[in-house]
Amino acid sequence: MNQRSKNTSFRTIAWVNTTYFAEGLPYMVVRILSSLYFTQLGVRELYLGYLNYLGLPWNIKFLWAPLIDGCSSRRMWQVAMQLTLGALTLTIAYLSFLAGQSSDAGHYMSSIAWIFVVMAFLAATNDIAIDGYYLEALPTRGEQSLFSGYRVLAYRLSMVFARSGLVGLVAWSAARLAPSNTYYAWVPAFVAAGGVLCLLAFFHYVMLPHVSDERTGARGVSLANFARGFKTYLQQPKIFLVLAFVILYKLGDEILFSMVTPFLTRELRISTEQYAWIGGIVGAAGTILGAMIGGWWIQRVGLRRALWPLSIMMNLNLWLYVWLSIAKPDPSSQLGFGLIAIIHGVEQIAAGLGSAALLVFLLTTCSKEFRATHYAIGSAIMSIPGTLIGGQGGWIVEQMGYTNLYIFAFMASVPGMCLIPFVPIREEQETI
Repeated sequence: MNQRSKNTSFRTIAWVNTTYFAEGLPYMVVRILSSLYFTQLGVRELYLGYLNYLGLPWNIKFLWAPLIDGCSSRRMWQVAMQLTLGALTLTIAYLSFLAGQSSDAGHYMSSIAWIFVVMAFLAATNDIAIDGYYLEALPTRGEQSLFSGYRVLAYRLSMVFARSGLVGLVAWSAARLAPSNTYYAWVPAFVAAGGVLCLLAFFHYVMLPHVSDERTGARGVSLANFARGFKTYLQQPKIFLVLAFVILYKLGDEILFSMVTPFLTRELRISTEQYAWIGGIVGAAGTILGAMIGGWWIQRVGLRRALWPLSIMMNLNLWLYVWLSIAKPDPSSQLGFGLIAIIHGVEQIAAGLGSAALLVFLLTTCSKEFRATHYAIGSAIMSIPGTLIGGQGGWIVEQMGYTNLYIFAFMASVPGMCLIPFVPIREEQETI
């Protein structure tokens, strides 16, 4: 490889890593940090459950994805989104500072909640721009496959940065700078997140290569292509069984994780430092390990044979959280904290197993001509019911408690398993 090729590869690795870090960080701020933030501020479970609705923009982002293709460049879209997201995150830091000084912080909390709503739509748009830019800048499947590991790694690193780094900063700030004011404790974390996003926007403005879409007329016909893709997706055999399976398969897991942050921090009373370790290191490692094991098993025995054992392992683990909600191990003891960490890690591995199975199944429902559109539609259909029901998780907790929420999660997982013998399962080489 000559020097020019080496420099090109290094530059490509750099922008792939930074763009997918910039994709993961806003998601973590909006979907994960917001839950911990409002939990620590004492917001009741009903409203904490509503935070799950912040996932809806990601669920339905395929609806406005064609519009991103037709206006400006994907490069400028992501730069603009990241800069705006950084500014809004810094605004949350400023409002938190003001709330910490105020005797009536309710007004500031309402403003912060609405900023998170706006950020959810902007972050989902940022995802569209980054994913489109990746496919545009690396037009061949070989190039896309070559750098796919970097994008996954960068996204996971953003999860660790948010759940361990930023949450750890909150814990440090609470202990050293603002021991009696939760609002002040969160200011440095939001400043750090907003600052990183602004720096990433500036870096991408300077360093991202200028590329043009080589697909003839792609921008002009994107809406028509999407309409054709949606129509052909609904024309596949046994579509109602396919849709029912996609909707129900991970529903139990979605319900479980809808209230996991308030459960760990409020019900089990783990500290912010412990949450940074469990949510960041243990959670990320478990998810990656589960996805890798699930993918390896499916590749070895095929989806048809792997689906049953992966599904059983994913859903039986829900009972571990039922036990946690009853036993409530003491997190101040090594044994108690160890049990909580192990169960959370095992559940993350189980969730990764199920995610791998559903990912492969979704790919088998995609035609070669409309693979991207079909996958976007399938993944949206998969996630919307979990988001909607998860949004009521707080209400269920207030009415019946966490134990019954987790029993309900297992019951919600049963219909998906019952559909396995009937749903059409095509192996990868049999895709329509």
